Amino acid sequence: MKLELIPRLKHLDSGNFFLLAGPCAIEGEDMALRIAERVLEITDQLHIPYVFKGSFKKANRSRIDSFTGIGDEKALKILNKVGDTFDIPVVTDIHDVNDASKAAEYVDVLQIPAFLVRQTDLVVAAAKTGKVVNLKKGQFMSPEAMQHAVRKVHDSGNEQAMITDRGTMFGYQDMIVDFRGIPVMQQFAPTILDVTHSLQQPNQSSGVTGGKPEMIETIAKAGIAVGVDGIFLETHHDPSVAKSDGANMLNLDYLKDLLTKLVAIRSTIRDF
Repeated sequence: MKLELIPRLKHLDSGNFFLLAGPCAIEGEDMALRIAERVLEITDQLHIPYVFKGSFKKANRSRIDSFTGIGDEKALKILNKVGDTFDIPVVTDIHDVNDASKAAEYVDVLQIPAFLVRQTDLVVAAAKTGKVVNLKKGQFMSPEAMQHAVRKVHDSGNEQAMITDRGTMFGYQDMIVDFRGIPVMQQFAPTILDVTHSLQQPNQSSGVTGGKPEMIETIAKAGIAVGVDGIFLETHHDPSVAKSDGANMLNLDYLKDLLTKLVAIRSTIRDF
């Protein structure tokens, strides 16, 4: 897949990694536009190709009383407004077959969640929309196994597949990133490192997923050094009040400093 196939993606000639970033879930129009505007301001300064990320609904929740969304249609319209307002591509995740055609009307990239990446009907439905498909590597899958998920997209008549590594289960309540998997998966498709979900601590007794956001910079730097094509991260003006995944999100105030460091590393390794 060529990144040029993602509509409205800018700064493709910069030689930088591309960025998928935004809130975990769409909580409202104002917050989505504010986050998108700030991230775009930073990525334009640093010449980083940028895709806005936001979930229109959260289907994978630990508890039944966890936040799941503000309404599918409402959230999708907000995602569409973000894309149109700033002329940037937008990605959202889908959870069942019916979501594929519905979300495809509003966004540029459809994302398959890690727990669902082996669901053939879902992957095929996403592929048949003709949209770019971002396949998140299952926490339970080897890097080599992701070639089969990519093949499902290709065999459905869509060559536009990407892979995102979001860590591998390490015991019951921790995740690790095996950086050996990055070059393996790059043989199959452009590969992105999800630096915030890789730092989740799932299966907490409280039913609320924990995280280690203090390690975001470490994981991101390592990913760039290894040569990932893109970085995925979730960010929020105040993660402490975010309605989903606040425990492992990056505070938006720290984003510019992080990306500046990553661009410097990328520039250095390009010289070798």
